[in-house]
Amino acid sequence: MFMTMPAPDTSRPSAISVADRLTQHVLGTMTPGMRLPSEADLAERYGVSRVTMREAVKMLAGRGLLDVARGRRAIVRQPDGSVFAEFLTSLLRSDPKCLFDLIQVRRSLEVQSVTLAARHASRAGIMAAEAALDRMRAAAAEAGRSGADPAAQTRFHQADADFHEALALSSGNRVLSYLFEGMALPLRESFYASHRGQQLRGLSLADSVTAHAHILACVSSGDVKGASDAMSKLIDDAERDIRAAYSPESLDGGDGKGDRLRRSAASVASSAADGRSDGALSNTASPTLSANKRFP
Repeated sequence: MFMTMPAPDTSRPSAISVADRLTQHVLGTMTPGMRLPSEADLAERYGVSRVTMREAVKMLAGRGLLDVARGRRAIVRQPDGSVFAEFLTSLLRSDPKCLFDLIQVRRSLEVQSVTLAARHASRAGIMAAEAALDRMRAAAAEAGRSGADPAAQTRFHQADADFHEALALSSGNRVLSYLFEGMALPLRESFYASHRGQQLRGLSLADSVTAHAHILACVSSGDVKGASDAMSKLIDDAERDIRAAYSPESLDGGDGKGDRLRRSAASVASSAADGRSDGALSNTASPTLSANKRFP
């Protein structure tokens, strides 16, 4: 008995072409909040079937350009970094070695960000960075009182990412601001790894607060070189800490530190997965990088 094979999907190549043309139209002539014409009208306009048009619209939704819901016309989205964030996070989760690729990108972007911020920081950006630093300080204090509290650590890393995003906002460069918005979740993922390395060096979250406060003081006072040097040191320390956290010695050493780090990482991951962390973070900040991964 022969099985009937499904017909090949010939709509996709056409859908890709239509999606590219529709993207140009959306970016060139439409603004966030506007609704697209109906599926039937779009299909007629582009000379394709409704099936092909539906596929093209789904592609734009996947690119983060449209909001699509059953029963209503697609709406143009406000641009954000969500698609970029998902891409970076998937890279980190599939191969933690990409942490070092992220560090290299951060080295360029973060130094540029604080350099521009120190030259012409907006008051709104400075206030946002100060507020994020206050949240870091509060979470660090809470973690210090309660030991390795996973929820407090989650709040700390969230505030840490907010701090770097606020500095990008202060730079006045919209592209930098967009990139850091998209990097927020991947940054939080990397912060968990670097924090394990900090523990090996005998440092605490409070030490990280001090380093960030120094960066902000330089930015606020217009000290371009000071801000650049302080950020460079922060990135250097982060790279060293991540290497230490995933070294064979830290994971398998006879002093028990490796076991404690694994238990700490597992505890934080469990807390985030169970939703015991801050409500806004419980679905986005789970540290999924495996403490059992090793780097060469």
